[in-house]
Amino acid sequence: MVARLSSANEQTDQREARPLPLCAVSRLAFGHWALFSLLMDISSEMIHALLPVYLVTVLGTSALTVGIIEGIAEATASITKVFSGALSDWFGKRKLLAALGYGLAAFTKPIFPLATGVGWLVAARSSTGSARASGGHLRDALIADISPAELRGASFGLRQSLDTVGAFIGPLLAIVLMWLLADDIKAVFWFAVIPAFLAMFLIIYGVSEPDRPAGMREVRFPLHVRELRRLSSPYWTVVAIAVCLRLHVSARPF
Repeated sequence: MVARLSSANEQTDQREARPLPLCAVSRLAFGHWALFSLLMDISSEMIHALLPVYLVTVLGTSALTVGIIEGIAEATASITKVFSGALSDWFGKRKLLAALGYGLAAFTKPIFPLATGVGWLVAARSSTGSARASGGHLRDALIADISPAELRGASFGLRQSLDTVGAFIGPLLAIVLMWLLADDIKAVFWFAVIPAFLAMFLIIYGVSEPDRPAGMREVRFPLHVRELRRLSSPYWTVVAIAVCLRLHVSARPF
């Protein structure tokens, strides 16, 4: 009897450890989301990689000013994350809010090459950072909604992998373009506009949002104390750890 149970457990472990077949991988429901995420990361990283250099060498700002601009952008993005996720739970329309956020990010990208002063760049950096941050959280929530339960982990893995690829290709492409365009930073900024608008059109025309399940509990106001109390202590522990880990962002522009 014990031998049979042991054999059954081994077979179960083998089934659980078996990699996903190609037919299962092809069922990843958010393939358009993955490509959209890749394009938007490429666009953003092309600009963010050169923006501190542009501020210091072209506009003549100090390192302190660069830090203040990045601090404002990160603070605005962090605040926007809270309200964007709450609003998506309240309205139940994640794609609409994500499209608005990333549409704003795409339309503010041309401000970087057109800006003549630091004020315009502060507004553009804050807008794109907030839009990208809010859209990223709505994107993850939508992935969870449209991915099959058995492929949810693979879906998030694919999304994160392509995010990393975009974070690598963006600065690399910026370096290549700087070499080809004789260090013309504004021209590189214009090239960064292209993938941003491709990503915006992809989210509008290539992604479908599923209907909410009929039995799902309606959220009256997500930021109400009663709703926040539903979040357990492990959740707040993860949030506290994430806050500590995010402190490294302050050194990124330097």
